[in-house]
Amino acid sequence: MSETQPHKARQALAQIRPYLPILAVLLAALALWLAWSGWRQMQSDANRSALQQTRDATVEATARALTGDLKNLTDRLESERVQQALAADDLESASAALAADWPGLEEAAIYLPDLESVYAGLGDGGFGRAAVLEGALVEDRPVSWVVREDDGPRVALAAPARAGERLVGVAFVRLPLARATLPMQHAHLDEDSMYLGLRQGGVTLLERGNQEYIEAAERMATAVPGTGLRVVAASPRAVAAPFGLAGIPGFAVAAALLLLAFFVWRVLPRMARTASVEHDESPTLSQALTEPPAEPTGPKLDVRDAPKPAPVHIDRGIFRAYDIRGVVGQTLDPGVAELIGQAIGSLMREKDLGDIVVGRDGRLSGPELVAGLVEGLRKAGRNVIDIGMAPTPVIYFGAFHLRTGCCISVTGSHNPPDYNGFKIVVGGETLSGEAITDLYARIAEDRLHVAKAPGGLSERDIAEDYVDRIANDVQVDQRLKVVVDAGNGVAGEIGPRVLEAIGAEVVPLYCEIDGTFPNHHPDPSDAKNLEDLVRMVQRLDADLGIAFDGDGDRLGVVTREGDNIYPDRLLMLFAADVLERNPGAVIVYDVKCSGRLPGHILRHGGSPLMWKTGHSLIKAKMREVEAELAGEMSGHFFFQERWYGFDDGIYAAARLLEILASRDEAPGDVLRALPDGVSTPEIKVEAPGGDPHAFVERFHDSARLEGARLSTIDGVRADWADGWGLVRASNTTPVLVMRFDADDEQALARIQQAFREQLLAVDPELQLPF
Repeated sequence: MSETQPHKARQALAQIRPYLPILAVLLAALALWLAWSGWRQMQSDANRSALQQTRDATVEATARALTGDLKNLTDRLESERVQQALAADDLESASAALAADWPGLEEAAIYLPDLESVYAGLGDGGFGRAAVLEGALVEDRPVSWVVREDDGPRVALAAPARAGERLVGVAFVRLPLARATLPMQHAHLDEDSMYLGLRQGGVTLLERGNQEYIEAAERMATAVPGTGLRVVAASPRAVAAPFGLAGIPGFAVAAALLLLAFFVWRVLPRMARTASVEHDESPTLSQALTEPPAEPTGPKLDVRDAPKPAPVHIDRGIFRAYDIRGVVGQTLDPGVAELIGQAIGSLMREKDLGDIVVGRDGRLSGPELVAGLVEGLRKAGRNVIDIGMAPTPVIYFGAFHLRTGCCISVTGSHNPPDYNGFKIVVGGETLSGEAITDLYARIAEDRLHVAKAPGGLSERDIAEDYVDRIANDVQVDQRLKVVVDAGNGVAGEIGPRVLEAIGAEVVPLYCEIDGTFPNHHPDPSDAKNLEDLVRMVQRLDADLGIAFDGDGDRLGVVTREGDNIYPDRLLMLFAADVLERNPGAVIVYDVKCSGRLPGHILRHGGSPLMWKTGHSLIKAKMREVEAELAGEMSGHFFFQERWYGFDDGIYAAARLLEILASRDEAPGDVLRALPDGVSTPEIKVEAPGGDPHAFVERFHDSARLEGARLSTIDGVRADWADGWGLVRASNTTPVLVMRFDADDEQALARIQQAFREQLLAVDPELQLPF
């Protein structure tokens, strides 16, 4: 036994001898890869450390420069000449003394505390000026912001101007933007491997370096103390250590592998030469080639052309103003989805776009519609990244995060379970109007591209990336207890995760994803769907109740006291917060929002702009006017500042908690203090003949609403001094949408009566609930 074992070992060595050089090369290659990876990681860590030092030095230098300017302003306001002028209420002389011998100064002025002259000049581009002056008054201290003036962004300083303890005015100083950007311009930076930017809100004031890393810059953002500025930075993604072996351990393993490779290369072959090799009786290659081929045993198949599929009927009515939506089994099925996918893929091809993100909500019809959609996209040669079941805002996020610029959310939104549809983004633009109807035209006219080879298909899970991105941007100052009602919609899983990640205590309600929506309709704009949420908030003594719609792009809010905070009032809170950091920014709102909203925006130094209802229409207008924020009465909120500009109910909830947690007052008190009157929710009335657009046209032509200022941006809105009313055509269902808002009940009743008379004059059979 002892004699045969060494013999067998020698035989084994002899048999593997031809493969020893290959094994040695593989071991050496693995060693070199480990060593190279370790070197790359060390370089990456060193690069990131150097970038952090540059960022921190830039933050410190920027803060020092602006703090010096604020101190200069404070010292000058306390100087003898300025104090004498202020004591005499001579603001003109005080302004001149303030400006005297100030190097680089572009403008200095002292305004009366009521700021009437400033607000009178808002139309001339004074929004930013008004906001910084208001900030100094509200905070009762010197403040420094970057504001947009007619001739470009400038550094603006403002401070209360007092004669002794008496407030006489508010000082305003304008300096070149270079006061804020000069430290970054002089920062030591590797332009090829680093990115550095100076931002205020969603505006980049200066950027340097490699813009390939711009998307990741917010992860290393650091605020400039005492200002609304922040320095963002990014470098190539850190190299992960292979097998968890970083630094010295990695080099040690690499050295050991090299020694092993040497042993295999030099020592084992010598041992193998002394071994006897048994004869291998298996046929040689030349022998195998001489063997006759095997006869086929199976039956021959008669291959014929596959029959062409029957044409798919597609209903033009599912192509709506904002998206595509229909009833599954009637106007929507996998065949229709495939044609829609092929039409979208053909549009992408024309725009030279190759990749697209696809996801779906929790409806039962989702998987089969996604399968059809993906088939059509791939038939057009597009590469599909399937992220599975996800809220619509996560799918929008995927288009940015994965840098495709294109995505499709398969969702029925807040509609009943048998509905489904498609929200589409191509080249960063949410399709609406003619772009949607053109998809139908492509299908009807057979203008569908068929690629020579189908596009690729891959799967990704980006949920954690979405949560991390928000948690890195938003953190609450105090732990708020929040009840989240997802209505069994797709936001039920990730919505609570996000709010917990930012520091809130979350109690889930109906957060189990169920496409049949067994508890209530997933539509927070209907007060009936919020009743369970109100009861749970009160029972648990929670700080707030949060509601999401079926696909997570809309937000509803209730307080502990049972108040339903309408979205137009939430937009007031969001606008005030955004305008603190972005004075003069444009805030877009839809025609259904309160008449108090534009005044509130103006008071906080913003520029209000009313526009048509519809998430895709609002997003298009935001891009056109470069707005920082937008909102709709339906509960869609669009943050460009610190976010991507798409409607996201989950992110809006995080921003809401961030604001409320920063206040000393209870959340209910903060929300109750927002301007309010007497208003109705959205009132939906069945349109005569099922055609709301035709009815609104007749109403527009015949209505006589005395003393009102009419707006026909979207339907007919009539504004009086004490309230307003609206009637418009829904773009998603065959109904008329109405809303009324007034200072008191008497005014509300008068406005409703005026509308009632005019509506019934158009169609006496109209069933009105007021």
